[in-house]
Amino acid sequence: MIMISRSTIMAVAFGCAFVVHPANAQSLDVPVMEYASDDLDTCALGEVFGLKSDGDGFLAVRSGPGSAFTKLDELHNGDRVWLFEQRGDWIGILYGANEVSCSPIKKDRIVPYPGKKGWVHQKWIAVIAG
Repeated sequence: MIMISRSTIMAVAFGCAFVVHPANAQSLDVPVMEYASDDLDTCALGEVFGLKSDGDGFLAVRSGPGSAFTKLDELHNGDRVWLFEQRGDWIGILYGANEVSCSPIKKDRIVPYPGKKGWVHQKWIAVIAG
């Protein structure tokens, strides 16, 4: 018997049970979307900037667009991220990805590229391409 949940996988075989916790599993409360647009790029490249060394020193990556959502990770000055959608002051991002195509798409979709996804406050992001 195999039981699968979002955060753990449990397998029971031959009377033995074990639990596997996926490495670096992320659970977004609000998925990051890539939107179709006629002849326009669907994303841009950004860079974290302006974080003060005497402050927290990191930009929190959250599971949704707001500070009330779960903190998933931390980014630092100079880290590069792919920017997809914006909701108020929050930007849906992808990072840790090698190749991303920002070419126009025909239908809206959840960002399909491998890598980490989340939401960051736009105050600390500079658009560097796109």
